[in-house]
Amino acid sequence: MGWHPATRRVKGSQVRVIPAFTVEVTSGTLAVHDLIPGATSPDVPVVLALHGITANGLAWQVLADELVRRHGAGAVRLLAPDLRGRAASRDVPGPYGIGVHADDVLAIASAFGGRPILVGHSMGAFVAAVAAAAEPERFRSVVLVDGGLGFPAPVTMTVDDALSSVLGPAMTRLSMVFDSPEDHLAFWRRHPSVGPLLAGPGGLWLRRYLEHDLIETAQGWRSSCILDAVRADGRDVLADHTTLGAARCAVEADVDVELLWAQRGLLDEPQGLYDEGRLQALNLPPGLRVTAVPDTNHYSIILDLAPVRALADVIDRQLASTS
Repeated sequence: MGWHPATRRVKGSQVRVIPAFTVEVTSGTLAVHDLIPGATSPDVPVVLALHGITANGLAWQVLADELVRRHGAGAVRLLAPDLRGRAASRDVPGPYGIGVHADDVLAIASAFGGRPILVGHSMGAFVAAVAAAAEPERFRSVVLVDGGLGFPAPVTMTVDDALSSVLGPAMTRLSMVFDSPEDHLAFWRRHPSVGPLLAGPGGLWLRRYLEHDLIETAQGWRSSCILDAVRADGRDVLADHTTLGAARCAVEADVDVELLWAQRGLLDEPQGLYDEGRLQALNLPPGLRVTAVPDTNHYSIILDLAPVRALADVIDRQLASTS
């Protein structure tokens, strides 16, 4: 496995951000963003950050900026792949599924060397847990952000209906065609969690992240996400026993694992994916630390500066404990 600077655009699309690197994985090359460029020493600690089911690697820019503010440019490296079937990695074919993503993550870790801190949001948290459970010695620690542990999901629905129930507009958007990037942004401005963030001080970089997902087709602009990938990944997150048990397995293999959870949901509703009762019902292993991040929803926990500081605090603690 190797990496090299990425110089190509994804065929049939307009990718506004060209990833810094590509990494060879099974059946293709995965795009990897280097969100804190300037690291020149192989000893610089690496954070490897994994996005959610309909997202892309640019979701981690706020975290990258906060780490630069704390440590300076080049003191920490933040690598954030576009997972297969999304954005600049949409042309990497199946098979899909959380286990395949975990293999891709292990390939990235091998390509760049060292023992990264593994961070995952939503679906990315399940990928992080599976990768760490498979090869625990490869990672310094794991941070799960509003994902990675089983949560209640309808069991009598089809996969698409169940995902729509959990993801709401984010799932509906995958089958929509937009007249222009501005039309796409108008969709997100109506989203109860994302809309306020677009209107806030981070709106420009958030727009960059949202536009990185767009491709232009003969019919109009649409999401780059491959629907079959979303279905396969969602099926694993909802019902695959290996995926749902991975965080426990990682903890039992002596991996330092911590969960940060948002108190509100995907649509900023009062009920989040987790709450104290749901977490207690999971009978979590004693070594897994669990921290609620106040006044956050499923999106703002990684896209808004105030809650991202809580995530950066965890990363700083793990950097200090493994230095």
